[in-house]
Amino acid sequence: MGTVYQKILDYSKKYPGTIAWRKKAHAQVIEKHLNPGEEVLYAFCCQKGASSLEIFNTYAVALTNKRILIAQKRVLFGYLFLAITPDMFNDLSIRTGVIWGKACLDTVKEVVVLSNLSKSAVSEIETAITEYMMREKKKYVKIEKESA
Repeated sequence: MGTVYQKILDYSKKYPGTIAWRKKAHAQVIEKHLNPGEEVLYAFCCQKGASSLEIFNTYAVALTNKRILIAQKRVLFGYLFLAITPDMFNDLSIRTGVIWGKACLDTVKEVVVLSNLSKSAVSEIETAITEYMMREKKKYVKIEKESA
């Protein structure tokens, strides 16, 4: 069993209100795309999309020491994979409703909406992503100053 899948299982046990299907298959896509020296710091499952009614778009999300990875294994053929590097990340917003919450990752190209998250999980997800991005953005500032 891979580290991504184990972290997703831990998340699912802690926050059973999050809607997610085929967690192991999605986690395997992320494991496939981990680069040498890349370690998983945090992982969770969610739906990807703005509507809370889209409950069949489950994705696995992993924060590594280099980037944010989002993956979905398709039912029949292929998979979808998205990587967000710290230099492409702009902002994070959290929204909660009556039952579920959403995390909106604003990047240079698009806004990625991670939805149907357990309402009690959104603060932990926000903390994990924000602390990760603040730490990684500092590295990019140092690199830019050194090359100038």
